[in-house]
Parts: sequence; C-alpha cells; structure tokens
Amino acid sequence: MDLHGKIISIKSFKEISRAEIIKYIISYGKTVLISTDVYPPPKMVKKLASTLNAKIHHPDKDMSVGSKIDLVESYIGEKRSLGRSKVIITEELPQNAHERDALAAAIRTYKKYQKKLMHAENRSINAGLPPEQIEDIKIMFIEGKAISSAIQSMLELNLTLNNNNDCKDESIVKNCDINFEDESLKLNSSSNMISKFKHKVKIQERQIRNLKSKNNILKGEIEDYKRDLAKLHHKIDKLHHQYTTDILYRKEMASKISLIKKLQVKYNQEKTLRLELEDHLKSMGSLQTIDPSDNVIPVKIIENFTREGILNACEYWKIKNGDLVLLKNSEGGGSQTASQLISMGVKAVLIIDNVSHNAEEEFERNMVPLLKADQLDLKIIDQFAIVDNKNLQCELGKWKAKIESKMLEENNQEILNVIYEYRAKRKRLANP
Repeated sequence: MDLHGKIISIKSFKEISRAEIIKYIISYGKTVLISTDVYPPPKMVKKLASTLNAKIHHPDKDMSVGSKIDLVESYIGEKRSLGRSKVIITEELPQNAHERDALAAAIRTYKKYQKKLMHAENRSINAGLPPEQIEDIKIMFIEGKAISSAIQSMLELNLTLNNNNDCKDESIVKNCDINFEDESLKLNSSSNMISKFKHKVKIQERQIRNLKSKNNILKGEIEDYKRDLAKLHHKIDKLHHQYTTDILYRKEMASKISLIKKLQVKYNQEKTLRLELEDHLKSMGSLQTIDPSDNVIPVKIIENFTREGILNACEYWKIKNGDLVLLKNSEGGGSQTASQLISMGVKAVLIIDNVSHNAEEEFERNMVPLLKADQLDLKIIDQFAIVDNKNLQCELGKWKAKIESKMLEENNQEILNVIYEYRAKRKRLANP
C-alpha cells in the first residue's frame, strides 16, 4: 500500500527466503512502514524492518479475526465506491486468511496516519512544492520529522538549487549576442508564466481529487459511524432486555428463597413435633410393656409443680385415677396446685425435694400420700420412672401409720382441750 492508501499488491508465498521477500518489496519502491497484526511483533518482522530501514507499526494487543474482517471489507467497499478505484483489479481481494490479516494490518496503519498525511500534502501544495517532493515530505514526517520543519527544509533546498540555476543562466546570457537579449527575456518570461500556470492547474486538479477522495472517505466514515451507532442501539436494547430479565429473575429467586425459608421453618417445627411424638410413643410403649408380674409400678413424671406443668403432664401422660406421679421440681407449688393433683385421683405423689407446708397439709388432709423418692429406689427410664411395689407398699404403710398417729395425737389434744375448757368453766362458776 502506498502513502495515498492505494493497494499496490496483495500476495503470499510458501517457503520463500528473506532475501527474496526484500527483493519483492523494494521492487515497488522505498519502504517506510511495516505493519503487523500481532503484539509483540515477530522476530522476522523486526529483522525485515531493520534491513529495509523502516519503522514498525503494531497494535497494543492482537487484532481479533472479526475486527480484521470488518476492516478489510469496509475499506475495499470504500475504495470501490470511488469514481476512480485505487484497487488493482488483478489483486483486488485477499485470497486467504494470511493475505487478509496482512491487508488489515496495513489498512489499520494507513488509517492512523491518513489525516496527518493529507494535512502534510495540503500544506506542501500551499507551499508550492511539486508532487515528487510532497511524497518526500510525507516520508520525512513518518520518519519523525515535523511537517513544518520538513517543508522548510525542502523549500531551502529548492532555493539553493534555483540560485545555482540562475548563476548558470547568467553566464549563458553574457555569451549571447546583445541584440537578442530583450527578446530572449520576454520569451523566458512568457515560458515561465505558462509553466507556472500549468503547475498551478495541476496542483489544483490534484487538490480537487484529494478533496473528492477525502469527501468519499468521510462519507464512508459516516456510514461506519451509522453502522456503529446501530450496533450500539442494538447492544443497548439487548442489555436493557437482559437487565429487565435479570431483575425479574432476581425477584422470582427472592420469592422462592422466602418460600423455601418459610417451608424450612415449618419443616423444623414439624420435625421437632415428630421427635417429641416419637419420644412420647416410645415412652408409652415402654410403659405398656411393663409386666405387673415384674412387681414394679410405673410412675408418671411431672417436670414442674405448677398449673402449667401439671397440664402439660396430663396432656403428655393422660394422668388418671390411681396413677403414681413424681414431682421433679416441687418449687412454686401450693395448696391450689396440690388440689389440682388431688382432683385427678392420683394414688400417691413422689417428691425429690421438699414441698411447701401448705401443699403438704392439703395432701394430708385429703389422704394423698406424699413420699420421698429416695426411699423407694426409684429408677427413671426414658420419660417415666418405676418403683418396686413392695417398697411402695411399705412406704405407703409407714405414711398411713404416721398420719394415723398424728391424727390420733391431734384428737387426743382436742379432747384434752375440751376437758381443760370444761374445768376452767366450772371454776369460774364456783367462784363468781
């Protein structure tokens, strides 16, 4: 590709030496830039650039296949749309992926320098430089020299050459006959005027072609921008749809997570209830398996000697008339809680610690035995307990004997009190 963006040759080789590559390249002229589509540049490219004394232009990262295809197709289409195509007909399109990648790298490099090259060309034309020197200005710019400095250097070179030519013309004029001096000057003046006008016309024609080319390039860029804009609109619509879908998905997931948590709580509650029921059934099963012939009696356990504790035990054990119950914790119980147990018709109440005085009196008044568990060799199995029937009967007998003795003593005391009151009354009557 030349400095005007014209594709000079698209060609690939198999098993070719570096010398042959260099010979093929220099057959088209001076090499200023070598492009590559990968980063970092391969060693072969570096050696080639060093041999040709050319700069290397490479991307910051490897060019993707899609970007190379789009770049080549848009550039070739842009060149075809021009009135005068700059693409060589015999080598218009790349024939394989290697040629396509090479062309894409060259196009990318040209587009990077394109505006600066056109700017250098316009400034050179305005400075009155001929076409062949304009190319030299572009080369000097690519090699790193500022455009203004390059143009100034070229103008100074032209001025030096013109001064040398003027000196030669003066020596020739002096050797001519004096009679033809005026006419010769007139002819030279007319010839110079015509030459200048022709040169100016060529420059203006070239400016027109450059402006047309630039106009077509800008039109192509506008089309590219439109395509990019359409792609961006499509991408925005896609992202909006994706965002909306994501929000709906998150809401649905949040709803399902909330439902799962509720079901988990309910499951844990049901599991706890199931375990409690299994323990209950196990205890009831163990209770039912007790054989009376074993001479043991089951005891139903009440955890707390309170109204709620008694109700919970009743719900769990179905306490009925004639049952033995064990108070694990007697704290908090009084005459009312004692009456609640008495009303159920329990046979006896076993205690581990001491009950209140009011509760003890209530049990004794209603002849419900209150026995110490440590005197009965009590054994706790799962959620209930058992006692030996013989020990129980023995303790019941002791309790009855104790109560009867206590009642007899109280009765005797009452009789004595009546006698004492009767005697005191007789004394008061005898001594008025």
